[in-house]
Amino acid sequence: MKAVVMAGGEGTRLRPMTSSMPKPLLPVANRPIMEHVLRLLKRHGLNETVVTVQFLASLVKNYFGDGEELGMELTYANEEKPLGTAGSVKNAEEALKDDAFLVISGDALTDFDLTELINFHKEKGALVTVCLTRVPNPLEFGITIVDDEGKVERFLEKPTWGQVFSDTVNTGIYVMEPEVFDYVEPDVPVDWSGDVFPQLMKEGKPIYGYVAEGYWEDVGTHESYVKAQADVLEGKVDVDIDGFEMAPGVWVAEGAEVHPDAVLRGPLYVGDYAKVEAGAELREHTVVGSNVVVKSGAFLHKAVVHDNVYVGPHSNLRGCVVGKNTDIMRAARIEDGAVIGDECLVGEESIVQGNVRVYPFKTIEAGAFVNTSVIWESRGQAHLFGARGVSGILNVEITPELAVRLAGAYATTLKKGSTVTTARDHSRGARALKRAVISALQASAIDVRDLENVPLPVARQQTARGSAGGIMIRTTPGVPDSVDIMFFDGQGADLSQGSQRKLDRVFARQEYRRAFPGEIGDLRFPASVFDSYTGSLLRNVDITGIAEAGLKVVVDASNGSAGLVLPSLLGKLGVDSLTINPGLDESRPTETADMRRAGLVRLGEIVASSGAAFGVRFDPVGERLSLVDEKGRIVEDDRALLVMLDLVASERRSGRVALPVTTTRIAEQVAAYHGTQVEWTTTSPDDLTRVGGEEGTIFGGDGKGGFIVPEFSSVYDGTAAFVRLIGLVARTQLTLSQIDARIPRAHVLKRDLATPWAVKGLVMRRVVEAAGDRSVDTTDGVRVVEADGRWVMVLPDPAEAVTHLWAEGPDDASAQALLDEWSAVVDSAGR
Repeated sequence: MKAVVMAGGEGTRLRPMTSSMPKPLLPVANRPIMEHVLRLLKRHGLNETVVTVQFLASLVKNYFGDGEELGMELTYANEEKPLGTAGSVKNAEEALKDDAFLVISGDALTDFDLTELINFHKEKGALVTVCLTRVPNPLEFGITIVDDEGKVERFLEKPTWGQVFSDTVNTGIYVMEPEVFDYVEPDVPVDWSGDVFPQLMKEGKPIYGYVAEGYWEDVGTHESYVKAQADVLEGKVDVDIDGFEMAPGVWVAEGAEVHPDAVLRGPLYVGDYAKVEAGAELREHTVVGSNVVVKSGAFLHKAVVHDNVYVGPHSNLRGCVVGKNTDIMRAARIEDGAVIGDECLVGEESIVQGNVRVYPFKTIEAGAFVNTSVIWESRGQAHLFGARGVSGILNVEITPELAVRLAGAYATTLKKGSTVTTARDHSRGARALKRAVISALQASAIDVRDLENVPLPVARQQTARGSAGGIMIRTTPGVPDSVDIMFFDGQGADLSQGSQRKLDRVFARQEYRRAFPGEIGDLRFPASVFDSYTGSLLRNVDITGIAEAGLKVVVDASNGSAGLVLPSLLGKLGVDSLTINPGLDESRPTETADMRRAGLVRLGEIVASSGAAFGVRFDPVGERLSLVDEKGRIVEDDRALLVMLDLVASERRSGRVALPVTTTRIAEQVAAYHGTQVEWTTTSPDDLTRVGGEEGTIFGGDGKGGFIVPEFSSVYDGTAAFVRLIGLVARTQLTLSQIDARIPRAHVLKRDLATPWAVKGLVMRRVVEAAGDRSVDTTDGVRVVEADGRWVMVLPDPAEAVTHLWAEGPDDASAQALLDEWSAVVDSAGR
């Protein structure tokens, strides 16, 4: 059997290490990752190997040649352009068409028993066998589910945490029969998991999954690269280490000079012909490459140093990576997580802070303190996007400098000359950051339409009118000292998960586009924004019957930007209205839960005493809406969703409503009673807005005060929901309390459990296993439905070490029992 080693990727997440070196040549324990892979193939009798190459292909070919030094026969299949995982193998079809073959990545470190994998493939008579393994964090991999016989039931590529239903992932190692090439179109990008395997499963072809025991690490990030070094030194992976074990865990290669007075505390590795002087100290998990010089007094701990590096006296390297041919001068200090590219000079007594990236051929001047990356500046972090865009403490985590870099990265994802709409809330911090954002956009050849201070729904609507995207800066809801930088797509909706990842990659690479002087973008301030918004709203939302009903309403603008729209809107609606808290208050750009509750209580008192039909309270940016009925009682957000659903469905009598899967199933009963149906979405706002924008959707809501009025917009809009509510109440001639009374009570309970990141995938697999024969819904997380209709949902949080659980039953006691039962499952897996 022949093997195919895929070695064509650019490894962009590993820059600057891969700026001048292909990822398969990155050394692990001073030997290229791909050499470890080739030695594994040879160990299992796979001596004839085709290597697919594309990025820096000549370096791979020059290093390995024809494979004679390894006792193998290597040939190469060169891609002129990236062809995807399947397309690159198809490019080598001529050499593989006669027999089954094994596909393996040239940049993943593993010691799997490939012979057992091949035997499994033959025993099952499979067309394709996918090698699987279990990992703590499955987000960056393809999740796979197999049945008891090992047959693949489902694939999901690079899921969100809400889509994680297992910790069993695709390693990218396959055994295939040549017939699989019939499903791969030549000379175009094609992927196995995304394109070929779904088609094979659709046709019922035999695709099996083999869960391998052993070590596997996809070396795709700086963290995993450093971890792989440590794992080799700790003996966690069965690979050959080139050298002599001079003491337990202390490996020294041929020709290396280590002075007896040097301090070596293993496990560590010293490469061939390296020189370690007296007084130098090398601590655990340090790897010193070939021909490296470590001078007296130098201290290295968890440092990975590539070939031909000079480490000066009294320098200090901790948890960093240093590229080949670099000079680290006297008393320089490089902190944890920093990466220095090839052929750099780090001057005397300079300090390179943690997580800084210094790209190849750069000079750090003597005495410099470097806390931003040396290429174009950036900030490295694990999770750029949270639930509300990019969030953090003002002037601590979110600074003007960061705002500039984020805007530059966003601009780089757009075409030159595109238009971006910018907006903010009424806080001073948002105003200052927006100015920085505008400057960065213009400097990146982007034209800017600045709306200044407007409600969030207005910013979304204006973005959708001809802009390529938008940026809104607001105070984080409930956290006065924090801000959110929100990015919109061309429809005014939050960026999709895919677009977020694209922006995240550009930001991480720190490769921002800069405009030539003649390309600097324009800045415009559109006029009559509020008139345009209210005019469009009144044209698209049904307001018949409002003027005749003689309704009286109380509106609380919460001293936020919603109050900017209300004066002209209420006059045109023809309702008797009382507006409270209409003025902007810069000192209160957001409100806590207690402040919101107190505001609703006060609103209820005014509604009850004034004889109004109902009261509404906007959040400070006009995105969400809270209700008070005619008796002054607060309609809780989850009940408000059902009240609005009942009103809309009873009037429309057809269509569908978009609701997140965590919503009570009472909503399904209400919708069905009026002849409509529910389309369940994930808990992600962009998924709800996606369905909200589809034809046939008549309503959407999240149960937290966010309502979608599809005839006007596919995003949350408190003002549009208010206008629609007035029309519905006017035409139905029922009070909110009467509508609420006719809807059954829901019994949904929620619980949050602390879950370490390392076991999140394991938790979800255990939940699926514990479900047994019960119905399982994986729309978002895992929802297990009992035979009597009770259900529980388990969902990992995408940004925190937490797992969320919801349970619904016929009463609170039943829901509580279900919650307790499944909390025990989650807890046991997390221990």
